[in-house]
Amino acid sequence: MSRTKIKSHLRKKTKPELKETIALALKNPAWESTAKILAGPTRKQSSLNLFEIEKKVSQGDTILIPGKILSKGELTKQIDIVALSISKEAKEKLAKSKSKFRTIKEEIQKNKKMEGVKVLR
Repeated sequence: MSRTKIKSHLRKKTKPELKETIALALKNPAWESTAKILAGPTRKQSSLNLFEIEKKVSQGDTILIPGKILSKGELTKQIDIVALSISKEAKEKLAKSKSKFRTIKEEIQKNKKMEGVKVLR
């Protein structure tokens, strides 16, 4: 998907937080692939449960989920999770495992070069 196509899709989005995140990702070449995913249809965004995340990561990882984190399962590893949104129950379970959650927008502002971030879909 080209930058022009992403901008076209951006105009159709209704959630202000999503629009800001995509616009910020477009300004940064390292985050352009994330902008492409987020600008596409919502059905193509990921929704991962904690048990799925647990299987795919190792201790201390920083992972990016271009979608929502759901609460099914448990998380025992201490990791940093970056996602578009998170369910209330999943946030509570993350706090128990001492993991950290940030939105994609916060991560783009903090980590401009997308260093050490592993994308899960």
